[in-house]
Amino acid sequence: MQRGEGYRELFQGIDVPVQLADGSFKQPINFDNGATTPPFNYVGEVIDESIGMYGAIHRAGQKSIYSTENYEQSKLKVLNFLGVSPEDGYCVVYTKNTTEGMNLLAYGLCHRCDAKVLSTRMEHHSNDLPWRKEAKMFYIEVDEKGFLKLEELEEKLRCAGGTIHFVTVTAASNVTGYINPIHKMAQVVHQYGAKLIVDAAQLIAHYPIQMKGSKPDEDIDFLVFSAHKMYAPFGVGVVVGKHMCMEQCIPYVRGGGGVSAVMDDDVYYKESPDKEEAGTPNYFGVMALSAAIDMLESIGMNQVVKHEQRLKNRMLSGLRSMPKVILYGDPLYKARLGVVSFNVAGMHHSLVNQLLSEQGGIAVRNGCFCAQPYVARLLGVSDKERYELMLHPERPQPGMVRASFGLYNTDEEVDEFLQVMQCICGGKDVGMRRAVRYRMK
Repeated sequence: MQRGEGYRELFQGIDVPVQLADGSFKQPINFDNGATTPPFNYVGEVIDESIGMYGAIHRAGQKSIYSTENYEQSKLKVLNFLGVSPEDGYCVVYTKNTTEGMNLLAYGLCHRCDAKVLSTRMEHHSNDLPWRKEAKMFYIEVDEKGFLKLEELEEKLRCAGGTIHFVTVTAASNVTGYINPIHKMAQVVHQYGAKLIVDAAQLIAHYPIQMKGSKPDEDIDFLVFSAHKMYAPFGVGVVVGKHMCMEQCIPYVRGGGGVSAVMDDDVYYKESPDKEEAGTPNYFGVMALSAAIDMLESIGMNQVVKHEQRLKNRMLSGLRSMPKVILYGDPLYKARLGVVSFNVAGMHHSLVNQLLSEQGGIAVRNGCFCAQPYVARLLGVSDKERYELMLHPERPQPGMVRASFGLYNTDEEVDEFLQVMQCICGGKDVGMRRAVRYRMK
């Protein structure tokens, strides 16, 4: 399994042919795993086995009891995957994705108080906009290579004099793949009386994560991720948090199942996590998540890291040899996921994306990846310039091309991608005449 071919047989749908611009068909290459991932075969098998015994969660009846037991066991499996248990004071809340999980926390933690939240300019919009709505925001900047200016973390917390309630940060960037030192950050955050919230959407399927640090003050308070980014695309998100803190949250979604009693003029909510899970839960999304965790644990997260790091290094080495390719982020930095963002000089990112798809059957992502402040800084585009472009959507908009790896990708796919990129950079296709020029700083 070392080179990846053996992993491919574990996945569903990755070999379904796609049609190219010339009308021919080929096996596709999916390098857009940062957006979403295909399912493990085992995920489908578990759902097929479970569907005959599906029943309402937390209700009577044999099928309901069966489903409820699986539902509750899945939460223990999530905690175990992250190296903790209920005895460590953590609980699990299911949402529909990371975005909803962040909105749940922002509303639940900040709605009753005049909260101050410290975040970073590296964040995905889903770990920025929910907090902007509910709290007064402060930000840690990034440097010219896109690294967090970590010295600003303690500086801003110290200057705030203990008034910042929460610090929310991505575990790994969806643009550069940089992995942030979340446990070291937790130690600083706790020193100033704040809680640390971690967006683990990009990291969860690619790198081992532990809620607990080597010391108690390095523990993560809240962690949020999506199952669809870890080979279980059936619509469930996860919030893992300290039970004591979750008890202080106001329910973000209200309705049946989350209450102990409803009076004419008053409502009594259940304890967490039940009060955060009103309505009928996404049982099959939860079962898919549970199955995906089983698979990742059986493979071993260290094996996942080893495989994807090899692919990343192979692609970066090839792209660095192409004079027209502009890479973003430090290509030699080791604490970086299999995420490679780039542009081709003199060619708009949307055209590069189109040519990779039409000529090579290669799926990548182009644009700003829902991380506009971060991408703008890496491109050197000011807010004033972006505002002017927003007013004129017919003009070429700034952005990049991103390739992101999954467990099933192979060395041969990277080599094929690099061959297509050589053709694109060399203008060896009539499609090059459609290039839209945009000055990338």
